[in-house]
Amino acid sequence: MNWEDECYLLSKRKFRENANIINVFTPKKGKVGGIVYGGNSRKIRNYLQISNKLIVFNNTKNENKIGYFKTELIKPVSPNYFNDKERTSAIISLCSLLNSLLPESQPYKNVYDAFEEFLNNISLDNWIYLYIFFEIKLIKELGFDTNLRIYNKSYEKKDLFKKIEIDNFKYEVPIFLIKEEIPDNYSEVNIMKSLLFTRSILSNKFFLPNNLPFPKSRIIFENYFN
Repeated sequence: MNWEDECYLLSKRKFRENANIINVFTPKKGKVGGIVYGGNSRKIRNYLQISNKLIVFNNTKNENKIGYFKTELIKPVSPNYFNDKERTSAIISLCSLLNSLLPESQPYKNVYDAFEEFLNNISLDNWIYLYIFFEIKLIKELGFDTNLRIYNKSYEKKDLFKKIEIDNFKYEVPIFLIKEEIPDNYSEVNIMKSLLFTRSILSNKFFLPNNLPFPKSRIIFENYFN
């Protein structure tokens, strides 16, 4: 079965002497894995960077076996932030989450569009809040709605956080998440508590029930705000 689609590179690992196995996220096919021969050559490895936007040409003789990819670069993403540790860490974190949580060959167009929107806006000053809202959206698209909106009238104007309980787990949630609004003022405490909340939901609802290891890259990213 042959097809082609645009995609973002989620992961890669060496395969034999001069090949890579990569996972890509496409709007039509979802997360798909394939072998890239020549992936360690200078020409290809220079653009085969996590989060870069590619076009992938897939050739699969048997649907039950991994296919073969030919790739071309559409748009570099990760090289733009090699000198920015926080943004680089955010990109790697999201790619790791998507690679771990997305099922094979199932399209998640809403997630793809939201991921692309985040990458297009990561240079903005408020990018960290866009990151947090992406994780909230990812949680919902994967099948669990946090329903924070039900607390929208249960706090005082002076409150910064709201203590809630979801399925017997207690959380302290920043009010801006309940209001679904990006706050006017930057607050590391707000950010830290938001990342702790989304990490806890991801762990309790997806990683622990499915015996999946939680991505170290997500924890490393969170540590920038501790």
